[in-house]
Amino acid sequence: MHNLAGPDKKSIWPYALAAIISLVGLGDALYLTIQDLTGESLRCTLISGCSEVLGSKYAHFGPVPLASIGAVAYFVFFSLAILAAFGYAFARPLLLVLVSVMFLTTLWLLYLQAFVIRHFCQYCLLSAAVTVTLTALVLISSRTKNKASQGSGG
Repeated sequence: MHNLAGPDKKSIWPYALAAIISLVGLGDALYLTIQDLTGESLRCTLISGCSEVLGSKYAHFGPVPLASIGAVAYFVFFSLAILAAFGYAFARPLLLVLVSVMFLTTLWLLYLQAFVIRHFCQYCLLSAAVTVTLTALVLISSRTKNKASQGSGG
């Protein structure tokens, strides 16, 4: 027996859209991870600062490239968003927790770029934009779901 929440069209679209957008973050994070692991230099075409940011001590968590942790987070987000879109209720609170951690991490990394490293990386900014968008979509979806359950209670 499946733990389905009975998907309705209003609560599906934010999760489906979030799943698609998370693939942009996944691609970005995988690209940065591959560049880091192969030692290739990145081409920054929009702004100059990628080498300062990605070459900083903040670009790794111990020996692990921070981008690889981001790739895992985006993959888990994608998987949970797909499950939520198909009505699996257990995925929704997990998405909220995951996107909260991602959002707080993004704020911290933006702070580091602006005030500690004093350079910005276009790939990091793309990831930040994706995470902010995912956060908004999850919050919209959770509000939509809460309004729907309040409206059906009486």
